[in-house]
Amino acid sequence: MELDFILKKPIAHRGLHDENNPENSISAFQAAIACGYPIEMDVRLSKDGKIVVFHDDSLDRVTGANLLVKDCSFEDLSVLRLAGSQERIPLFSDFLKEVNGQVPLLIELKNMPSVNTKDFISFFCEELKDYKGEYAVQSFSPFYIREYKKLRPDIPAGILATAGSTKKDFDGSLFWRIKARAVKNMSFNNSIKPDFISYHFKDYPNKATEKYTGPKLGWTVRSPEEEKAARKYADNIIFEGYRPE
Repeated sequence: MELDFILKKPIAHRGLHDENNPENSISAFQAAIACGYPIEMDVRLSKDGKIVVFHDDSLDRVTGANLLVKDCSFEDLSVLRLAGSQERIPLFSDFLKEVNGQVPLLIELKNMPSVNTKDFISFFCEELKDYKGEYAVQSFSPFYIREYKKLRPDIPAGILATAGSTKKDFDGSLFWRIKARAVKNMSFNNSIKPDFISYHFKDYPNKATEKYTGPKLGWTVRSPEEEKAARKYADNIIFEGYRPE
């Protein structure tokens, strides 16, 4: 399977965002394209089943609205603005039209416990069926990746992981420590066989990352010094806040 396109050049985390171009905005994606950086971005579902480009469960941090994305229709979301700019939350379909294969994509499937996994992954694949550019998919959810690989075994799909998960990351689950251990150890890798892993760069190396012999990404790198540390273990980086050479 061809993976060079996510290993050759540093990947812009949520686009090339700064004080003028909010994260996961069309302007941040345009900035990344202008510099030739591959784009990492996030997708989730709105209340009315639209795939939107947005990272958080809550709208508060980026838009100031004290609401959850899953409780809002796309019409509700479309009136909001990102980080005080004129940028809006993009539809995934509009994002794909904007990029149009100009740079590779690394698409994160955000975990949504209230959504049926098969339905979400099937819908996601349908959105991409006519897309001609290079892309890979990643998620913290091994179940998403397992389902995705059933439908699109030809597309690279990887596991996101960290050694620093918190109770909040698992919606306050009573079993969050067990789940956090599974994430840290990438416990489902033997059955899922991810094409790459994407691990928090500060958590390299550990037993799980050393055991994995495939391509490795490190996130999120925010300076040349951090990049130097990450590249001791990772084949490529996902970055923000500076411009790697």
